[in-house]
Amino acid sequence: MARLRFGEAIDAAVAAEMARDPRVVVIGEDVHLLRAPLYARFGAERVLAAPISEAAFVGAAVGAAMAGLRPVVELMLVDFLGSCLDAVLNQMAKIEAFSGGGWTCPLVVRATCGGGYGDGGQHEQALWGLLSGIPGLTVVVPSTPADAAGLLTAAIRHDGPVFFLEHKLLSESWLEYLGRGGRDTVTFDVPADGAEGEVDPGIAIPIGRAAIRRTGGDLTIVSLAVGVHRALAAADVLAKDGLACEVLDLRTTRPLDRAAVAASVARTGRLLVVDEDYREAGLSGELAAVALEAGLAPRFGRVCVEDTLPYARPLEDAALPGVARIVAAARRLVA
Repeated sequence: MARLRFGEAIDAAVAAEMARDPRVVVIGEDVHLLRAPLYARFGAERVLAAPISEAAFVGAAVGAAMAGLRPVVELMLVDFLGSCLDAVLNQMAKIEAFSGGGWTCPLVVRATCGGGYGDGGQHEQALWGLLSGIPGLTVVVPSTPADAAGLLTAAIRHDGPVFFLEHKLLSESWLEYLGRGGRDTVTFDVPADGAEGEVDPGIAIPIGRAAIRRTGGDLTIVSLAVGVHRALAAADVLAKDGLACEVLDLRTTRPLDRAAVAASVARTGRLLVVDEDYREAGLSGELAAVALEAGLAPRFGRVCVEDTLPYARPLEDAALPGVARIVAAARRLVA
């Protein structure tokens, strides 16, 4: 066990899998610089710097995976999904189904996501709801270093395409980068927990299992990534009102741990979804359906991003599902 920061945990997991399995390669823009320790250890044949064309290198990774490699593809921001959507939507996600299992596409697309630092609506989206609507994909969104390492290990070993989404406010390297260039006075809504923790690289965490981060009988709060830590902070505030909140960390959005959601809601009778993704036709509505299809009729609320994220920081802060919005929504549910 080692105490690692979020990004360090991810890098350690990639290194462990590259050492274990010679089929694992890293592909992406500037990866020979961004992943310099991997480049120094494994060389240019396994750490492949790509041109600035997401369509080209994600498409190439699909072919490489079909040919027997296990690429870890670095899409710098999940917002750049639009530049390689054909490779995602029409190729990697459908190969196994269309071939009757004759072909598989074991690759991981590693991408950052999330806002809270003033970069506008083209660089701060979550998009896990959009990705989770594509059959054939697995979508992983960790909230702690241990989960980041364990779920990435499982993702690399998985025999299909996985999107592994890292929230930038959990990543020390991203926070350092975002604080440059005239942003020295900018503050970030970084959770107290989640950015650093005990990690055992090389140990896989099963994909598709949610984790209860806090138990309670009055209200179920379901979230993921930074939202989990904001939900925990909100639960501390609500505890002063005498409300005992259960906080459920989804960890993956496809597959969803429907049983864990239904079991928690059955105990509390109330469901509040904290989702940094878009409200319309997204994850929050799917979770409401999970409860209803389980035969439950909970009081339901959600705290989501309602529209395109604004660039101005005060407007962005108001648009994101922060602690104040979560507390207000929870109080409405139990009123």
